[in-house]
Amino acid sequence: MTEDLIIEKTIAFVKEKLKNAEGGHDWFHIERVYKNALLIAKNEDVDVFVVKLGALLHDIADSKFHNGDETVGPKIARQFLTTVDVDAVVMDHVIKIIENISFGGGNEVQKFKSPELDVVQDADRLDALGAIGIARTFNYGGFKNRTLYDPSILPNLDMSKEEYKASNAPTINHFYEKLLLLKDMMNTKTGRKIALERHQFMVQFLEQFYAEWDGEK
Repeated sequence: MTEDLIIEKTIAFVKEKLKNAEGGHDWFHIERVYKNALLIAKNEDVDVFVVKLGALLHDIADSKFHNGDETVGPKIARQFLTTVDVDAVVMDHVIKIIENISFGGGNEVQKFKSPELDVVQDADRLDALGAIGIARTFNYGGFKNRTLYDPSILPNLDMSKEEYKASNAPTINHFYEKLLLLKDMMNTKTGRKIALERHQFMVQFLEQFYAEWDGEK
């Protein structure tokens, strides 16, 4: 089976698997990450086939929708990749990308590194920034019935991975606990450049949000 056909089948598989997914983690999220990854990969020395598969399968079963179980996604991805006869070395690399891409509270030590993971991770993080990032954050907050903002509940910047995953803090807190930290965690030059612009947009949004909240505008 050619690489192009494998990618075609992977896209069809992911679309079907995520057809009822929450709006911030659906096929369109995957498609945006895929496009971001291809854009970043143009300026990196990487195996583009691995990048494509990693981007397409990185959220095939996000642990937050599976009771925190981080083994579900890699297992589903491996089962699928076996059906399309992906080379064992490529398959293992893609699985490692899925296992290590997560933010996890920002305090977790990443156990695996590769240029391909760097690209896919940056692409995924970019989708958590800017206008799209803001939209996804409030969409997920609504999905979990979280408060928009509560001035009495301060952001926690020192959470463990378990605390981060279990948090039910107001949606605005997520900007400080994750989103605003991402620009300094980017791996690639292209990723950093795009992240900075999107970061600045979020800062402006927060300034406007607080001004409206306080009745100043």
